Parts: sequence; structure tokens; C-alpha cells
Amino acid sequence: MIRNIKAIASPKKSALIAIILAVSLFIFTGCQTVSHKNDGVIHLTLWQGINPPVNRDVFQKLVAEFNQKNPDIQVESIFAGELDQQLPKILTSVVGNSPPDILSFYPQMTGQFVNLDAIVPLEDWLDKLPVKSELYPRVLEEIQLNGHTWSVPISTSSIGIFYRPKLFKAAGITELPKTWEELREVSKKLTIDRDSDGKPEQYGMLIPFGKGEWTTFTWFPFLLSANGQIIENNRPNLMNPGAIKAIQFWQDLLKDGSATLSMPERGYEEDDFISGRVAMQITGPWTYIMKSNVDYGVFPVPSDIRPATVTGTGTLFVMKTTPERQKAALKFLEYALSEQFQTKWSIGTGFLPANMKSAQSQAYQEFIKRKPVIKVFVDQMSVAGSRPIIAGYSRISQNLGRAIEASMLGQPVKKALQESQDRLDLIWEGK
Repeated sequence: MIRNIKAIASPKKSALIAIILAVSLFIFTGCQTVSHKNDGVIHLTLWQGINPPVNRDVFQKLVAEFNQKNPDIQVESIFAGELDQQLPKILTSVVGNSPPDILSFYPQMTGQFVNLDAIVPLEDWLDKLPVKSELYPRVLEEIQLNGHTWSVPISTSSIGIFYRPKLFKAAGITELPKTWEELREVSKKLTIDRDSDGKPEQYGMLIPFGKGEWTTFTWFPFLLSANGQIIENNRPNLMNPGAIKAIQFWQDLLKDGSATLSMPERGYEEDDFISGRVAMQITGPWTYIMKSNVDYGVFPVPSDIRPATVTGTGTLFVMKTTPERQKAALKFLEYALSEQFQTKWSIGTGFLPANMKSAQSQAYQEFIKRKPVIKVFVDQMSVAGSRPIIAGYSRISQNLGRAIEASMLGQPVKKALQESQDRLDLIWEGK
């Protein structure tokens, strides 16, 4: 039986119906993951899109530890694909009444999940747990909507810029850039056309290309630094000076010839950085770069009007299933919030702990000594903003991504943003 058919059929959900109908039956049946076993054990499914694979391995080992300690609850952690690719699968599973029990996803989809009546509010459960007092208040704020807590943070972080010290030294660069203009000049110095064929073998900067969430995510620090916004009075507002200025800056780097675009929707891949084809890359401490043998350093995102970055918080949702399964899922969430889990997860992946006791633990402090670049991300948290979690964020992000993508291909920034704003206005008016 289709769950919440009234909510799905309302005018507000007309666009969602189109998405769901477009998803093939093959994908839908391939995502049937609810286990039915008669062994007295509650078998839960957890969908995640953890990358790179080495970080996924860390998570799988932690899930295995939970399963070993809780023989009456067994969690099966399933890699459901890249996060940008998962949303149609998730929506299909909700409509088909076969969602996973636990979903690892970014909190920006909260509003949409709430509108679908797909997730369980967690504040009554969380307020009773001693571990709540150990969580960073700033991280808790990011997962609250309409007076409810809809997920729990598995980790947090911020965005910075990784750079190759050897390439900086070879270019005669002795000072790290602190402003947009300095970043632009450094990027020019790092761009080298060795055979003078007009195609540089080395670029200063890698710019994420595509209209997916990664592009929006890595662009957000520049938006915030320019005092930009994308929401005003609960409506999309892309045509503001900060947004225009932030996209224009990326476009200027490309016009200078000192930046290159990633492969479409692959802006998180580090191959060009590791090979030396690019000298700087926008990403976070979870990156494989930190586990590689290449020389690297990190500096804060350079500022325009003010210093800024964006949080990269990962959360766990409890999907609406049955009371028994939801109760079992909450036990896994409590484990994920614990100091033990948070410390192992953070040291193994590079993400920052959401648990303050974990961040202050001897093991984590020793990890920071071994990986001092982590302190850049920790220090940036004081100026970090977050992306909205209102209903409709996915459409805002998609259209914003389209504007960024079009601008990187040469379309005037204001024209690209206005076209996206016009599409969003039609969507909001039809609600």
C-alpha cells in the first residue's frame, strides 16, 4: 500500500510525483532491502553513500562492532550510490512503503522528508539521553526544523583549500592567500604551460563542475563570504549581490585561464591534485588526499567581505517503519553519538567529531598532532555557516547548480541566475 497518498497527491507534491514516476521499476525493485527473517533478531537496513571507499570501510567496521555487541539487532550497511544519485531511490522507497530503516544523508533534505512524513522526530528520545549534553550546540541547530529534531549528527566538518607546497615553492609563492584577489593571483602563478601550446600542464585551481550538490556545497563558502544568501522569507532568492559576486569569482578564475573544471559531477575526485595537474582543490578533511603519500597543506577559504566556510555535517535519519524497528534503529543512533564511535570514526576518516568529549579525548588530540592540518578545519568552525534544510531545498540546489554550471560554460552570471530564479518562482507559485 502506498503510504501517505493524500500528502503525495497534493499540489505541493506534483513535482515529486513526476520524479517518482520517472524512476524505473528496475531501480525500485533493486532497492527492496527490508529484511524479513524469523530468527528472533531484528534485521535493520542502513543506506549510505560514504566516500572515498577507505572511509566506507571505517564505517563498515564500526557497524560490525555494533552488531557484535548487540546480537538481537543486526544492521546491514548498504552503499546505495553517490548521495546526488540516491534521492530518486529514497523517494521511490518511501512511496513504495519499503524505505531503509536508517538513512545516512545530508541534513538539507530534512524539509522534503518531513513533507513526505517519511522520518521520525527525535527530540523526545534525544532529550532523555545523557549524550545530548556532549554534542556541539552549533551542530544540533543545523538539524532542527519547525521545533523538531529530525536527525542526529554522525560527524561535522568545514571546507578548506588543499594545496601542494612543492608546487607553491617552485612558483616562488611564500605567502598563502587570504583574500579572493590574492587567491586569483596565486592561481595565475601556479598555472604553467610548459610546452607553450596554449594548454597548461598545470593549473592553479580545480573548480567543481556540474549542477549536483557537491558543486553547490563547495561554492557556498564563497557565497557566505560575500554576504550572499539563497533564501529570503522562506523563498528562493538567487538574484542577490553576494550570489552574483561569488559565481562571478569562479568564472573569473576560468577566464584567467588559471583554473580548470573537474569532470562533470566529479568535483570531489582528487586525481588531478595528486598527479600535480592542479595545485589547489576545494574540499574537506575526509578527502583521500590526507591518506595519500603526496605533499599537501591546507589553508582557510580566502575571504571577500568576511571569513566564511560551510559545514559538512553528516546525519542519520530514522525512517518511518514500525515501532519495533524504529526503537531498534534508535539504539544504533545512540551508539553513533557515543564518544567511542565518534573518536574512531573521526580518526579513521578525517571528519570532525560532533561529540565534544570525543574531540577532547587523548586519542583525538594525538591524531591532531599527527595531522596538524585538521586544526585549520576546527578553527574555521567559528565562521562556518550551513545550507538551508527547508522543504524544496533540492530544487533550489538543482537550479542553483544549473546557474553555476552555465556560468562556468561562459553564460553571463546574471543571466544564468535569473533563468534559475524564474524556474524557482514558477515552482513556488505552483505550491
